[in-house]
Amino acid sequence: MTNTVPEETAPTPPAAGVEHFDVLVVGAGISGVGGAYHLQEQCPDKSFVVLETQGGFGGTWRTHTYPGIRSDSDLYTFGYRFKPWTSAPIATAEEILTYMGEVIDENDLARHIRYHHTIDRASWSSDENRWTLEVTRTDTGEELRFTGNFLWMCQGYYNHTEPYTPEWPGMDRFHGPIVHPQTWPDDLDYAGKNVVVIGSGATAATLIPAMAPTAGHLTMLQRSPTFFATGRNANELADTLRELQIDETWIHEIVRRKILHDQAQITKMSFEQPEMVRQELWNGLREYLGEDYDVEPHFTPRYRPWRQRIAFVPDGDLFQAIAKGDASVVTDEIETFTETGLALKSGEILDADIIITATGFNLNVLGDIEFGIDGEPLNFSETVTYRGTMFTGIPNMAWVFGYFRASWTLRADMIADFVCRLLHHMDDAGAEVVVPRIGESDADMALLPWVDPENFNPGYIMRSLHLLPKQGDRQPWVHTQDYWSDKDEFPAVDLEDGALVFE
Repeated sequence: MTNTVPEETAPTPPAAGVEHFDVLVVGAGISGVGGAYHLQEQCPDKSFVVLETQGGFGGTWRTHTYPGIRSDSDLYTFGYRFKPWTSAPIATAEEILTYMGEVIDENDLARHIRYHHTIDRASWSSDENRWTLEVTRTDTGEELRFTGNFLWMCQGYYNHTEPYTPEWPGMDRFHGPIVHPQTWPDDLDYAGKNVVVIGSGATAATLIPAMAPTAGHLTMLQRSPTFFATGRNANELADTLRELQIDETWIHEIVRRKILHDQAQITKMSFEQPEMVRQELWNGLREYLGEDYDVEPHFTPRYRPWRQRIAFVPDGDLFQAIAKGDASVVTDEIETFTETGLALKSGEILDADIIITATGFNLNVLGDIEFGIDGEPLNFSETVTYRGTMFTGIPNMAWVFGYFRASWTLRADMIADFVCRLLHHMDDAGAEVVVPRIGESDADMALLPWVDPENFNPGYIMRSLHLLPKQGDRQPWVHTQDYWSDKDEFPAVDLEDGALVFE
């Protein structure tokens, strides 16, 4: 196939008033800003635009404003591979936004980003071999249209406006505020108040120590326990290398590799020696809670380590708050809300002035955008994934879905390399379209859920599995969620092995 498109089959030019780009990037969070950087560096001849519904970049780190918000991944791996991280491993939202802002400024990316652009519909036309995005500008009300040859979905994976809050009996009876961290009110006054935080994930572990110095007392109410890991919010190797005046670029890469090596070992041990890992995690808690604290009732999850994400607690601040008596843990289930708090199934009553529902989020599937392929609505759950990135029957589209057990950005960077390589390959082949297609040799393979519940089963995934694509039982139709295999296999993918069809 040649690079020259015959005149009679040349794609229809975009209509007047429609902006056309080679690549349309959806979202200006971690994935979208990283994607913009890689496009500019690796595909300098490609035009692109980043469409963001918020009024600024940052995604989660912009929309989440609850007290103490911070990363639960180290920034040596959550940060981009191309920009060294030079501060403490666990970072605040403000620090992460500053870092992202530097990436945008240092690489002149702002000119590519359009804020307040909400995508209402995405449509693929095989007649024109292009995507059309129908967009509303939320600041002006204008209705706009963008077309592009390739669509890169970097919108994240949860709904930013509608968090997940279970319905409990009696919620309307409670006289105080019920607050979800995702929609934290700026004027919430919790000074001297009794606060119950429902949930025990990373959000609860962040909120409680941040609120403890001001609140009267905090109670972490959990239906079932969570695994926590503790450690200093510092990296000894990085500190040593800085003392030796090693260049920050080298420090970033060396520390990044060391962290990933250690994480691989811990992940392997969690499968092979789960009880030993459990004991080590308990030992970390006892360093703060003391030997007299009964760890087992409140910190013995029903699942093995790493079947759900392990929340890292820097400097053990959550457990310091518990040890001081500023916070306590209750493991029980809610019978009903009352006017003044919660009645639990055990019969215990928890008085509360404020109840915070740190109960997770609702999964966002393709940005909750209405998708159509050649006039037919797309049922995403009926597609099969190609390496967790592309999908059968969806032409010229890639989706960034990061890692559960490793930092999201590791996969975002990796997919960016893949997309740029794919775009170059299409140019070299003179192809306008690429779509994954299951061949005869794989037609009989078993179709499995997007995530194996026996491997990883957080609530937000289990609630939404029916909305997500399937995966196969063999490559390249597998969504591995394994950075340590992907890092070697993904860069070496044979684009001409038949799984991707170029036209």
